[in-house]
Amino acid sequence: MKFKRVRNTSEYTISSPVTENDIFSMARLLAKKRLAEGKAINCPSDSYVYLQALMGKYEREVFGSLFLDTQHRIIKFEELFHGSLNATNIHPREVVKRALVLNAGAVILVHNHPSGDPEPSEADKKITVQLRDALNLIDVPVLDHIVVGAKECVSMTERRLI
Repeated sequence: MKFKRVRNTSEYTISSPVTENDIFSMARLLAKKRLAEGKAINCPSDSYVYLQALMGKYEREVFGSLFLDTQHRIIKFEELFHGSLNATNIHPREVVKRALVLNAGAVILVHNHPSGDPEPSEADKKITVQLRDALNLIDVPVLDHIVVGAKECVSMTERRLI
């Protein structure tokens, strides 16, 4: 690996020239570590920079979920569905199954917009309501649905869409 961590610090050195792809790969790796088990999510913005690094450069829509315990600590982040340039088929049953398997106490839904515009669409709003209703049946609240764009993220909770 071209990046080498400086012992016992959060600093890295570079052993040889790096490309933009190397930098993005390292950013995704670090983002996955930051969204690792046990980290608490206290507000939507706690996860923005990491979700943007993970999902901001995809060329097609990807839908995932941060599965949380009852204290809103991360159990696991998973990409659940992969779609096309502007749509993803999301199956509420599969999201409910994963929440049960992981013994989640809450979830934060997340997906990207390859267009770069994080504004929630009508389809985004509709699936959020369907997922919220399905997960409520098993007492797993949807805390948020975050839409990842090229330069920013939008919290549907902060927009009062949930």
